Parts: sequence; structure tokens; C-alpha cells
Amino acid sequence: MSEVKYSKEHEWIKLDGDTAVVGITQHATEMLGDIVFVELPEIGSSVVKDGNAGVVESTKAASDIYTPVSGEIIENNQAIVDDPAKVNSDPENEAWFFKLKITDKSEMDSLMNKEEYEKFSKESGS
Repeated sequence: MSEVKYSKEHEWIKLDGDTAVVGITQHATEMLGDIVFVELPEIGSSVVKDGNAGVVESTKAASDIYTPVSGEIIENNQAIVDDPAKVNSDPENEAWFFKLKITDKSEMDSLMNKEEYEKFSKESGS
């Protein structure tokens, strides 16, 4: 099982070889409330670390989705576009946002592990 890492923008990333799966954390969904709309990046598009890679809208707010690492988008989760509420029910498994082919694995080094992320979330209040 690949280790999951977390960003300060409340995204998670799971690496499998050169491919990574990205989504938003349970904490993010709790802050956002009920998700009503998801916009994902186009397949084949290039994204840069900490760059905008989509939008999620809830009954409370709209929020940009950032990519924790640089790469090329190779797959989107159409299921969450069709039914955005899935993000609330299983944000860190079935409701992943996109998959990308990583261009620089060393970018993973700056991300947090689960314990660090939980501490960050509590301390930052965001």
C-alpha cells in the first residue's frame, strides 16, 4: 500500500509508481459542507505543484483544488462530477479527483504524513 501524503491546502495524494491519485481530505469536506459542484482539470493538461487544478463548490463556499505535485493529468473521476455529494461520503477513497503522471517525485518530500497533517489541521484551524 502506498503512503498517503497531505498538503497544506487539504489535498491528499497517493503515489503508485509514477502515477498519483489526488483528492481532498475529510477535513476539507467538513469545512466546505455539502458539495454541490466539482470541476476537474482536462485530461492531458499539465499542472504545476501548488497550481490550480479545479474547483469544488459547496452550499457554503467555492474553493480551488490545488495539485500537490507537478505532472500531467491522465484521468478524472467523472463519478464525482456527475454526483458531487460522493465527495462528502468518501473523500479519501472512492471520491478521488484526478490521477496524474508525476514529473518530479522529489516534490512529494515537502508534503505531510497523516500525523503531521492532523496536527497542522488542528493548529491552523483551517
